[in-house]
Amino acid sequence: MFNLESLPLGIILGMVAGLSPGPMLILTVTETLKYGKKEGFKVAVSPLITDSTIILTTLLALSTFARHTHAIGLISIFGAFYLIYLGLENFRNKKDRFKIAVKKEALKLGIVTNLLNPNTYLFWISVGDPIILKALENDASAIIPFLLGFYAFLIGSMMSVVLLVDKSKTFDKSKHYSYIIRILGIFLIFFALTFLIEGLRLVAII
Repeated sequence: MFNLESLPLGIILGMVAGLSPGPMLILTVTETLKYGKKEGFKVAVSPLITDSTIILTTLLALSTFARHTHAIGLISIFGAFYLIYLGLENFRNKKDRFKIAVKKEALKLGIVTNLLNPNTYLFWISVGDPIILKALENDASAIIPFLLGFYAFLIGSMMSVVLLVDKSKTFDKSKHYSYIIRILGIFLIFFALTFLIEGLRLVAII
């Protein structure tokens, strides 16, 4: 039997991670506004593809903290430039082009964004990995309920946001639509600048 004591912790952390302002949530909203809930759902499930690699990487990185700090810095810098690109796309695209653009890129965007998102690595290094390591020492059966609770509510909360955003069927016809897309682009650029500063600090450039 699994030790279910870790399940509530996974649920709480998953919900917080899913609803916290950040690149993934903004990308989820943006893709939903542009192309509908199906594309928003694709972004929401992208952590299922990326996080196994991230968890293993961060677990290994815990044993070499100095190298890990430098690596997180480089990830932050690359992530910053990628987010700037995504943010500028929200300004470059016209409303009518959103509907004729290729609509099957959302999953790819979600995967790349999550892999280049230093917040994901920092979460697992500072919170997620210690929980897993403690469970390995005390009761390894607690790991599965923790991960199930975490991802069920991480993805579930992001999907809830998608449904709320998609609820208004006529929103994309509103004159405010393009303004909101551009505001989301500004938020992406803001996160990019914070990532860039943090990345430069971690690689000891500033």
